Amino acid sequence: MSHRFIPITDADRAQMLKTIGVSSVDTLFDDVPKEAQYPDLNLPPALSEMDLLRTLRDMAAKNANAGEHAYFLGAGAYNHFVPATVPHLIFRSEFYTAYTPYQPEISQGTLQTIFEYQSMICDLTGMDAANASHYDAATAAAEAAVMAINSARTGRKIIVSPTLHPHYRETMRTYLQGQDIPIVGDEDTSLSLDQVLDKHLDNQTAGVLAANPDFLGNVRDFKPLADRIHAVGALSIISVYPISLGLYQPPGDYDADIVIGEGQSLGNALGFGGPYLGIFACKEKYLRRVAGRLVGETVDKQGRRGFVLTLQAREQHIRREKATSNICTNEALNALAACVYLATLGKQGLRDVAELCYQKAHYAASEIAKLGGYRVKTQEFFNEFVVECPRPVAEINRALYKQGIIGGYDLSHDYPHLKNGMLIAVTELNTRSQIDALVSALGALD
Repeated sequence: MSHRFIPITDADRAQMLKTIGVSSVDTLFDDVPKEAQYPDLNLPPALSEMDLLRTLRDMAAKNANAGEHAYFLGAGAYNHFVPATVPHLIFRSEFYTAYTPYQPEISQGTLQTIFEYQSMICDLTGMDAANASHYDAATAAAEAAVMAINSARTGRKIIVSPTLHPHYRETMRTYLQGQDIPIVGDEDTSLSLDQVLDKHLDNQTAGVLAANPDFLGNVRDFKPLADRIHAVGALSIISVYPISLGLYQPPGDYDADIVIGEGQSLGNALGFGGPYLGIFACKEKYLRRVAGRLVGETVDKQGRRGFVLTLQAREQHIRREKATSNICTNEALNALAACVYLATLGKQGLRDVAELCYQKAHYAASEIAKLGGYRVKTQEFFNEFVVECPRPVAEINRALYKQGIIGGYDLSHDYPHLKNGMLIAVTELNTRSQIDALVSALGALD
């Protein structure tokens, strides 16, 4: 599909204004106060390019960043090492400037990278099929809920674990508002997933969204829960932290129907919150209800290997109002970064990264547990755990920052019963000296 811009003629403009019932373009802005239409910007004098760059560098230096500080903040976005192969390849102009690959005959390179990404995600999650990515995990969660509603045998109710990422839960509600879809389970964030299922799971349930590890770092055996969910005809939707799958069993092994996740940790930078990468995979029987792009492998008339966008009938640009989703784009460049990252590390390399995260996090937790006034509350975890602190987390983080340490996430924002709870994340980039400095700083604040 090609795109071009056609200039609007005076006749076209006049017809449009007549159609909407206004006399001029200026009339369209009548609701904007006059003083706000052309405000005095009070800009400083112009700078040379050299001076401008110097000014911007000075401004950027005021920001605390993961490259120059000991960094223990996670909560969905993690500071992992990105091999040099990733930026070297994804910033090639063929990938960096590419747009929608609707014309397969001239998009084979982009289509193949997306196909390889999908294949790797299937291997990682143990699922049958994966799409060409969503905007982020929050979007993937919302699309998974929609897919469950359209795929489950009975019911339209969505049960959400209180320990699913708060942002995912908020985004899902935004997506589904106005559609008469009951969303329950996380009204009381102090409840466990088991308690929520006891309260809400019945034959009117379309799907259950949960995370493993969950937002509080807990890792558990999900097979009994999946069996319980399937018994009422609902779908089991699991949010994963992809790096952890280098060490733990994939969701396919415990019979998940849909797997979502945030792919930022796979070769994508923290980037001040984005752009990120929404992982989405599922069992084969739900393939035709997958939102977003799917790239398939085929052969041409000469029998040569080729790649195409497939199952187009469910795309919004084809079905329009009949579509189950309005998503028809993807995060191809971020997916390519994940693809290059996984190919660079390989199976053993990913396991090595996961083991480093696990071992370093457990060392940090064991040392913090020795401090008076602090209590590690997470028992089984991968690289993230909750610490009950002797004073408000915001106060502790301010003190840590003065020592060049970016502390953990303040859980009081989302979990009132954890008012002094800090969620600490440790990755392979955290050195032993950084962990010891964190423990020492925390101990001095007791």
